[in-house]
Amino acid sequence: MTKLSININKVATIRNARGGNIPNVLQFALDCERFGAQGITVHPRPDERHIRYQDVRELKPVLTTEFNIEGNPIDSFTKLVKEVKPAQVTLVPDAENVLTSNAGWDTITHFSFLKDKVAEFKEEGIRVSIFIDADDLRRIEKAKEIGTDRIELYTESYASDYAKGREAAIKKFVRAAQYAHELGLGINAGHDLSLENLAYFHKQIPFLDEVSIGHALISDALYLGIENTIQMYLNQLR
Repeated sequence: MTKLSININKVATIRNARGGNIPNVLQFALDCERFGAQGITVHPRPDERHIRYQDVRELKPVLTTEFNIEGNPIDSFTKLVKEVKPAQVTLVPDAENVLTSNAGWDTITHFSFLKDKVAEFKEEGIRVSIFIDADDLRRIEKAKEIGTDRIELYTESYASDYAKGREAAIKKFVRAAQYAHELGLGINAGHDLSLENLAYFHKQIPFLDEVSIGHALISDALYLGIENTIQMYLNQLR
């Protein structure tokens, strides 16, 4: 079964808006695990506008499912990940001023940099995934040469095009996933996956290892409650 990893950044955003510790990010993560989530994802940015570096340090010893830390492997991020040693680190090429991740890695241009970073994390026993677009199979081939364990398909275009025609929207992702699978890479996916589009994505790519979902899931929980929402998302993956 494809694992559901819940990105809890939005919970930290709400907390940070008022200061203090409401909602409690650690307790929320533990509740997500208790309600069936198979992983917790965080994406600490240098400005700490949502998840803070200290949150990452405090989460690691209490979580019982897979811990996934996403981010651009600048020096401070690299140091944090090597200190915390999560199950997985997902390398994302986001600039400091972006609202949210908006592109995958150009693994051709950044081949040497990524190869060094992947080796650095793997020496610490951390599984590595590279955030990547589905458009160019050469970038997936280079990801394999870099030595990553997995790729994470950047699914924003699938989500935005889904309503216009899901068969067309999924086509390049099936092709990319199949190619990565043939190369022996694990496959994750994330960005704008939701209750509307997740089941079809999973049906078309049944060997998907993990989906990381935050914004849509937390938004749904405002109406449906977090326990019920997690079960609904898990049902899309069955």
